[in-house]
Amino acid sequence: MLRRHGPWTIEETTEKHRDSFMTVFEDRVIRPDGRPGVYSTVQVKPGVAVLPVDRDGAVYLVRQFRYAIGSESLEAVCGGVEAGEAYQDSAKKELREEVGIEASSWTDLGLVDLDTSMVRCKMGLFLAEGLSFTETQREGTETIQTVKLPFHDAVQKVMEGEITHAASCILILKASMRRAW
Repeated sequence: MLRRHGPWTIEETTEKHRDSFMTVFEDRVIRPDGRPGVYSTVQVKPGVAVLPVDRDGAVYLVRQFRYAIGSESLEAVCGGVEAGEAYQDSAKKELREEVGIEASSWTDLGLVDLDTSMVRCKMGLFLAEGLSFTETQREGTETIQTVKLPFHDAVQKVMEGEITHAASCILILKASMRRAW
């Protein structure tokens, strides 16, 4: 059954792979120029990125090995949103589990698309303040180092390319526009 998808026509969709985090689809299409083609997309579990900021203006980031890029990455606290879970509830859970932080004040900084050409994945961005500290509850796959630094240093690391994780970059820059740290 043909279906319109913007200027594209999808003739058939085939699921190529599925696991607990993502599904890969391959569409047989008619391109906007009228020629036949194939377009593959990835549906990823929605996620959250959280930037905790303490009363002195320090942020808490995480440094961890990221399998896909084969190196360590400095980034905001991130995690997946489970089915039926609200973005902010997921953000609270990830912050507590990964860095042992709870926050009394939450600011929703909106949703971003992880990538718009091949990946369907919404990321909820949150600023967490009014921090208190507890024990972490990390998963067995997580080897995380908590990194505390002044907010302006985090912004500088984004601008200099030391922080490259897209959602973290957007979150840090959006938060920097909200107030003077």
